[in-house]
Amino acid sequence: MSEPTKSPIKDKPLRSPGQSLEEERRKLFEDKIETPFLLALFFTFLAVFEWWRSYSNRPPSPVFFTIVAVLLVGFFTWRVWKIRPRIRALRQGIEGEKAVGQFLERLRESGYQVFHDLIGTGFNVDHVLIGPAGVFTVETKTWSKPERGEAHIKFDGEQLTVAGREPERNPVVQARAQAGWLKGLLVESTGHNFDVFPVVVFPGWYIEQTEGSLRNMWVLEPKALAKFLGNAPQRLTPEEIKLASFHLSRFIRSSEKDRSK
Repeated sequence: MSEPTKSPIKDKPLRSPGQSLEEERRKLFEDKIETPFLLALFFTFLAVFEWWRSYSNRPPSPVFFTIVAVLLVGFFTWRVWKIRPRIRALRQGIEGEKAVGQFLERLRESGYQVFHDLIGTGFNVDHVLIGPAGVFTVETKTWSKPERGEAHIKFDGEQLTVAGREPERNPVVQARAQAGWLKGLLVESTGHNFDVFPVVVFPGWYIEQTEGSLRNMWVLEPKALAKFLGNAPQRLTPEEIKLASFHLSRFIRSSEKDRSK
């Protein structure tokens, strides 16, 4: 009898960019597409089998199974068509978060620790940076751009508008709430009061900021983030960076362990 074994990996790995969206897309497929697809496939097979029996002079009953198969194929097609926009949006969001995540990984060379896809209660934080300039939450918004005209976003420090209109879901409120949540998490886990600065990045968009709009929050194109960090004053010592990073990585691994139970 062989000796019992266990995995050599002690801790759960940290999360990757866009992982929450990947999980949502997978769940959407499993809940909305997989079952009707399998049913449609099964009854299509039965209908073909019954037609084969009919042409083979065996006692057939293909009409019933054909009707059921047609109805299920129609239902499957309707379900796919209905959720297609959501699947497209998830794919676009995943690609955006991965692209931004890969860009943020380069900041490790400048002394930053980079975390992706922190899971809170009913929400997630796309990215977190901890480094010399402080602690930052980074929310990625991969919004579709107009086919014609300028892809233009304006931010005045409080209000964000796209082509002169406010978006339905305000990313400013979202980003500030995420920063507040992370600040509370770090205070609770480290006993240290880390200021957390919210950042929202829009890949591929032109961002117009009014004077003084970036004092309490940054709204940027991702490529501009490195310059802003480079111009920011040093707020954390190497010891503080290690402290915050250690406790945040421990929180992520603990959360992943709880989610896998």
